[in-house]
This record gives sequence, structure tokens and C-alpha cells, in this order.
Amino acid sequence: MSAAWKPSLAATLPPTGRVWWNWPSKIVACLFASIAFTSWCVAADEASPPKFHVYFGTYTSGTSEGIYRSTFDSGSGSLGTPELVAKVKNPSFLALHPSKPMLYCVSEVAEPLPGGEGGQPTGAVVAFSKNAKTGELKELGWKSSGGAGPCHLSIDLAGSAVFVANYGGGSVASLPLDAEGLPAKPVSIQVHEGSSINKQRQQQPHAHSINLDPSNRYAFAADLGCDKIFIYQFDPATRKLKPHEIPFAPVAAGSGPRHFAFHPTGRFAYVINELTSTVTAFKFDATKGDLEPIQTVSTLPKEASAAGNSTAEIVVHPAGGWLVGSNRGHDSLALFSIKPETGELTLTANVPAGGKTPRNFAFDPTGKWLIAAHQGSNSVQVFAFDAATGTLTPQGEPVAIGAPVCVRFSPIQAN
Repeated sequence: MSAAWKPSLAATLPPTGRVWWNWPSKIVACLFASIAFTSWCVAADEASPPKFHVYFGTYTSGTSEGIYRSTFDSGSGSLGTPELVAKVKNPSFLALHPSKPMLYCVSEVAEPLPGGEGGQPTGAVVAFSKNAKTGELKELGWKSSGGAGPCHLSIDLAGSAVFVANYGGGSVASLPLDAEGLPAKPVSIQVHEGSSINKQRQQQPHAHSINLDPSNRYAFAADLGCDKIFIYQFDPATRKLKPHEIPFAPVAAGSGPRHFAFHPTGRFAYVINELTSTVTAFKFDATKGDLEPIQTVSTLPKEASAAGNSTAEIVVHPAGGWLVGSNRGHDSLALFSIKPETGELTLTANVPAGGKTPRNFAFDPTGKWLIAAHQGSNSVQVFAFDAATGTLTPQGEPVAIGAPVCVRFSPIQAN
């Protein structure tokens, strides 16, 4: 990573007055065939399933060297061989800008990096320009994450700020983005306070994710160490976070809330609890910024024990009918149906993840495919998804990549 910003980045028609059906039959037949073939080609081209660049964030303590990129065909479900596109230390979580060809990652470290506050340990947020045709990345620079061990980042819907959760630092921060998408140093750092009952994991705050609601007004930070989802107001003018009048939504003691997801309607939200292998569902009041608990359900089948298992990611399908969570230890993807009227969940299946220690996963933009990253077995697996029946089916064999932990899809720009 560089310490300073780098420079940014004829159809043939019958003769006039001649009646076309008096032409020789073979010519007419050829003309119709040509028109039909041309129309079919155009239709086929317009209906061609889209292709995507898929970016993988990794841990670099083993064979990985940073961020990798593959090509994904949404027609066949085929995933190309991953190629290294950026050397970064522990780029464990990635985010794409909503409107600019930019990609951001955390560097999940706890070091006194240049630009850190007072020489204190901190991680980094690294910015890249992205070639929409080739998928190549060009590092533009980095800024301090405002705390140690950043493990999650997100971008608001307007593309005005990056939000980062610092696991080791127990804090969340907001970094303004300029007109070109480059981040400045944090303008607000909110340090969490508290602990909970798990003496091994919850002796201090551990911010694990931060997400904005669909209105772009409130930010929700799941803190594993405090058993709370901290709620912040977001000021789009200053790009700062400040505690909301309703400061947090609690979960059951010892749960360890990790990642958070909104339903596409914005009426419901869900948090996956790492330490108890559960998901808590909430009603969301967009006016008040309040979360009201609905239910808490297990991510495991009844016969399975939560001992030795922990959860990681939670994603709602784009159509809103299904929710998926990942189990590490049980090594499965937990599939839930969502009741549209109430947001309540029903566990319908636990699908083998296709590898060990499934971390992050993502649906492709068509909603027909899911790719899961397996940190423990150094691989990723493609699944076909049927939104009508809620079934996940492995597609092909796992694809090798060192310690993958994050998956992000980006459309390939046509030539």
C-alpha cells in the first residue's frame, strides 16, 4: 500500500414500386431466412446471460497474496480460475462503490501504520480503481480505519462515505469519499463500551459489521463483544455518525451478533449471532430508526449441536423470499423461508457448503447463483438457486483459492 494518493484514473429492400411477392420464390425465401436469422441473432444477443467479474477477499497468512478476480458466466454457472489483481495484506472484506468503478477493501491488521492516530495500532481502508472491461484493479491509496483489526466495511447508497467496523479496536468509523471516490481520514470514530457473559470472547467490545438502512439515515453496528446492535444517525452533509436517541437494540446475552442484513422491503432486518448459532429477526421502523425483535431461531438442524459451531454471514435473497446464513463447524448453508407479512423465519434446509469453514457468500445480481467462500479448505463453491422452491444445488467442483473470506460481483462492461 502506498502512503499517498496516486493520480486518479443495411438491410436490402425491394425496389420501389415492385411487389415483393412477385420476386422469385427462392429470393423471397432467402430474404425471409436472412431477416429471421438476423432477428434471432439480435434477440439472442440481447438475451445473452450477463457475465460478471467476481472479486475475492482473502487472508494472506498462507498461499494468498491479496485480492483475486474470476469471471463468472450466469448462463452456465461456470467460474473461471482466480487471478491475483491486488497485493494487500489481509483484504478480508470488500465493497463496491454504488455508481463509480471503484472497489474498497479493509486491511485487517493491528499495526501502527503511517496515518494512524498518534501512532496507535490501526488497520486500513484501501481504495482501487476498477477497469469495468478487464476487471483489473489499480491501487489509489489508503487511509487509517480508525482502529485495530478492521473486519467489515460498507458504503452508503449515495456513495458519499465508507463505514468500517474495527473488531480489535471495538469501534466504527466513517470516512468521507470525494467526487472521485477517494476516501479521506475518518471524520467520526465511535468507540463502543461494554462486555457480556462469554468470558473468552466478550470481555470487551468487538464491532463486527456496520450497515446503513435503505433510507440512508441510520447506521447499525453489530458488536459481538457487547451483545448489542448500536444505532447511529448518519449526517450526509458532514458524513459523520452520532449515537441515535435509541442507542442500541439488544440480543440475548452470549449471542455475539456478527453480520446484519435488511430485507429488500426495508420493513425487516436480521442479525446472525456467531456464538449461539442463531438468527434474530427484527421489525424496522424507518421513521424512528428502531429495531423491534420478532424471533430468534437456530441456524442448525434439531439433531445438531451448537458446540463447535459458529456462524459467519447472513444474506437476504434479492427477491425477498429467502434468507441464507453460514455455519462454520457444521459447514453448511442454513436456508430460511421468510414470511412476507411478518418477516418471520422458518429453517427449511441445511445444505452442505461444499468446503470447510464457510465465511462470506453472495448471490449474483440475477439471483440465480450463489458463491460461497471456504476459508478452511481454500476454495469457493458455486451453487444454483431456485427461488421458487428455495433449493441450493452445487454447480461443478470447488475452485481453488487461498483462504477466501469475501465474495463480490461486478458487471463486465461490454466492448
